[in-house]
Amino acid sequence: MTHQRVDFALLTVEQLFNQAAKWHYMFGGKTSVPLVIRMIIGRGWGQGPQHSQSLQALFAHIPGLITVMPTTPHDAKGLLVAAVRNNNPVIFLEHRWLYNISGEVPEEIYEVPLSEPRVAREGTDITIVSTSYMTLEAFHAQEMLQQHGISAEVIDVRTLAPMNPDALFKSVKKTGRLLVADSGTKTCGYAAEIVALVCEQMSGDLKCPPARVTAPDSPCPTSHSLSQYYYPRALDIANRVLKMLGRSEQISPLPNETSMMLDIPDPSFKGPF
Repeated sequence: MTHQRVDFALLTVEQLFNQAAKWHYMFGGKTSVPLVIRMIIGRGWGQGPQHSQSLQALFAHIPGLITVMPTTPHDAKGLLVAAVRNNNPVIFLEHRWLYNISGEVPEEIYEVPLSEPRVAREGTDITIVSTSYMTLEAFHAQEMLQQHGISAEVIDVRTLAPMNPDALFKSVKKTGRLLVADSGTKTCGYAAEIVALVCEQMSGDLKCPPARVTAPDSPCPTSHSLSQYYYPRALDIANRVLKMLGRSEQISPLPNETSMMLDIPDPSFKGPF
């Protein structure tokens, strides 16, 4: 099943939240709901408050629902295969801006394990945990930070719930700093869950308070001009990292960054992706 916009899926939340997510538990494990629903999320092109939302935290909050957000073409195929083979209901969220990227995908059938984040790029000074399209913004931010002598490690969550946090804990133990980049809004968003999880388990390893880079607590604007200030970008991530490290400098936008979207590097997933 596919929803072209996650916003319209809200009409089905009773069936998803109260039925599909609960049956396996309610019937003592004797009933399964092998259901996969693909939904498109995220920033549109002037599509406004009812067509451009990122509601991943809403689905990840419901026990019994597996919530997946791939970034790369390789992971999109592997995670989708794993989702189809799983006997539980899976919400498969695809950010519309990821449809513009390309990468190598094996022809054979393969699975990417559900619940396992991946270290997308290694670093030593700060851990950036990101979801879906924000992973590409995190890559851009990492490249900016390299020019300032800062090494950032990027972790792509991939499966929001259930999520094995071991890779996150290992990274934060190494870097001592955490920033979470998510396309959803800030209050009660998925970024808050990651921050809380790390603080509960690793507060003694943190060198400074964790930070979040998210959309503001406001409906998505329709205006192109307003959208430039609404959606979190690589510059927001990079400048927040500089602040966390006690650096006084700020990175300014480049002249060619006036479009709605930064140029995405060719995602050759044999490399740093």
